[in-house]
Amino acid sequence: MSVLLRLMRYTLRHWRWTLLGLLAMLGALYTRLIVPRLIQRAIDQGILGRDPGVLLNVAGLILAMALLGGVIRFAERYSMEYMCQRVIYDLRNDLYNHLQTLSFSYYDEAHTGQLMSRVTGDVETLRRFLSRGLLGLTENFFMLVAVVVILVRYHVGLALTSLAMLPFLTYAVVQFGRRVRPAYWAIQAQAASMTAVLQENITGVRVVRAFAREDSEEAKFEVENREYHRRQITAVKLHAYYMQFMTFLSNLGVAVVLFYGGRLVIEGVLTIGIIVAFTSYLGQLMMPLRMLGMIVGLAQRAVASGQRVFEILDTMPEIQDEPGATELPPVQGHIEFRNVSFGYGNGLTPEALVLKDINLEVPAGKTVALLGATGSGKSSIINLVPRFYDPTQGQVLVDGHDIRHVTLRSLRGQVGMVLQETFLFSASLRENIAYGRQAATQAEIEAAAKAAHIHDFIVSLPEGYASLIGERGVGLSGGQKQRLAIARALLMDPRILILDDSTSSVDIETEYLIQQALANVMRDRTTIVIAQRLSTIKNADEIIVLDAGRIVQRGRHDELLAGGGIYCEIYDLQLRRQEPAHGGAAGAPGGEASAAASRRPGTVRGGGF
Repeated sequence: MSVLLRLMRYTLRHWRWTLLGLLAMLGALYTRLIVPRLIQRAIDQGILGRDPGVLLNVAGLILAMALLGGVIRFAERYSMEYMCQRVIYDLRNDLYNHLQTLSFSYYDEAHTGQLMSRVTGDVETLRRFLSRGLLGLTENFFMLVAVVVILVRYHVGLALTSLAMLPFLTYAVVQFGRRVRPAYWAIQAQAASMTAVLQENITGVRVVRAFAREDSEEAKFEVENREYHRRQITAVKLHAYYMQFMTFLSNLGVAVVLFYGGRLVIEGVLTIGIIVAFTSYLGQLMMPLRMLGMIVGLAQRAVASGQRVFEILDTMPEIQDEPGATELPPVQGHIEFRNVSFGYGNGLTPEALVLKDINLEVPAGKTVALLGATGSGKSSIINLVPRFYDPTQGQVLVDGHDIRHVTLRSLRGQVGMVLQETFLFSASLRENIAYGRQAATQAEIEAAAKAAHIHDFIVSLPEGYASLIGERGVGLSGGQKQRLAIARALLMDPRILILDDSTSSVDIETEYLIQQALANVMRDRTTIVIAQRLSTIKNADEIIVLDAGRIVQRGRHDELLAGGGIYCEIYDLQLRRQEPAHGGAAGAPGGEASAAASRRPGTVRGGGF
């Protein structure tokens, strides 16, 4: 009932259309209820009374009721369907907007296919219930009350006898609802599971083809599809059984009327017209009762879908503006981590923390590089700065402001990010670059593209900046996508810039070009860099080496080399072998070899931040 009541609250937003639909429904109900009484008059007064005038009069009235009923029924259907569509429109918007507010921790556990199924399939199930089930339930209720009153007024004994099967029909409906609800819940859950498999396959179609795993993926989908089919058949069996049982009870009522009512006619208690009208009214009563099974099925589907939809709406974002949060003023970019520990999920033990007692200070306008093995905590640190997550312990401050006490929008509006997993939208290149600043001018967009060394590529395309790219940037190389992402971040002109291994998918020459561009862009801008290549971070103001969530080394490049440890080991693996056996600085070829190397395409001399 909680699901249905919440749906009702949505309908109250459009109470005028709902009221109009209800009034039209009552009008249409009257045009249906008057017809059996007209038929009674036609039989008793027209046919048995041999009065053609009565027959003509009744025929005209029935035709008028049919025309009037058609007009009223149109008004009813239009107003109620309009209300239903508006309710679903509101619900779908609320659901989508709420998904925008949920924290990263929610998406860490939620499956994309499951969410898509709830936003589309489950919401559509609710629409069908509102459009058919709710309207049918309301109409059938008024029909039941009206017909019972009419039957009792005709003849109490015949009415009570013919309605004796109502308790059995009610019992059948209740049992049907109890058994079909879990069946429909299983169907909705399996539909979501099947959608998830489909979504993964479409998203990873290139990997599937590359490894020739089409047969395996087909078999995986077939298993999910077969289970969906099985659950649908289970629900169909329940529906077919109870529908036939209710049909039998309905026909039993008609048989009772013909037997008992016929005897009353023979005895002269009732007329033939009354029996015909009585049977007609009973048919109008039994049809809603039989339809009640279908409505119960729609309702149970709606309850199952509504629970899945409202489960999302009831999920509160872990990261949100606290009461009384203030706007973060324009910042200089001073970042400080004070005794920060962090772990994903709730109730983590100290052993499960991915960051442990981090104390880190990044002065405004300086560049700090993070280095460490996979799982050492680099990405977790940068995710705390824009407050994608909150630390388990400690504080993250920007210009002395605890970021938990400022609004998310004012914080994130001053932080530019280039993530390792580049995501581009199915839109034009201009729209992708201007995603963070949609009011940017063409000149500003081109300046950002030039800084990211992607402008020349864009203008070489037939449609230039208006060129459309495929989903997730299909058709672009990894380096091109990353340079577009860099341009998107630079266009925001953020005081704080975060680069998460932003040159990992580019060749050495492209990396060199990007580094030269970023060297100018990062001047007087606070920058945190994650990189695997030491050539990218050698010139950082400070290099932080992480291991198992702790800071194990920190300093400049030369200081860390002199101190040995993990940094020196990484340097030996990456760069020591590239140095000349004599002369020249680290990483810079000397003499004629240096000049030759500097002219060789793809060779980087010095470079880095």
